[in-house]
Amino acid sequence: MACAALAKRLNRTTPFTFQRWGSTAALFVIFTLRILWVQAYYIVAYALGIYLLNLFLAFLTPKFDPALASDMAETDAEEGAPGLPSSQSDIHDGEFRPFIRRLPEFKFWYSATKAVSFSIIASCIPVFDVPVFWPILVMYFFILMFITLRRQVAHMRKYKYLPFDLGRKSTYGHN
Repeated sequence: MACAALAKRLNRTTPFTFQRWGSTAALFVIFTLRILWVQAYYIVAYALGIYLLNLFLAFLTPKFDPALASDMAETDAEEGAPGLPSSQSDIHDGEFRPFIRRLPEFKFWYSATKAVSFSIIASCIPVFDVPVFWPILVMYFFILMFITLRRQVAHMRKYKYLPFDLGRKSTYGHN
């Protein structure tokens, strides 16, 4: 019963993207201020950062990965089975192929909000205050983020997809 009520409330927030992300950003600021105020719980902040990076990568990745599709097409070609078109010359120009995310925006927001909320709670429980040298964690996080995002951008360039519209004009019905 409680889950149904929560689902109903969450469904009502779907059209309010800016407000949803604003509330998550406010929770993140509260968490950041908490970490800075107590000068502790760096491992919780690091875990949150890694989890949010993982969510962001799933948000940027297509649901049907073209790398896997090209591997499958090569395997099928070797076996003599007919496959889907694998190059632009194989398909008809102007075919509409929508970008479908592995992790939709709403699920990304919901998971990020839950993670930040749990991190705020974890920053109040002394058992999660593991002593660490925080500059090493920060440096490791940024190196990991740089390498991972560089690989993702290379994948996006190789398979020519862009997960954001960035002002693209719609060409439906225009020649």
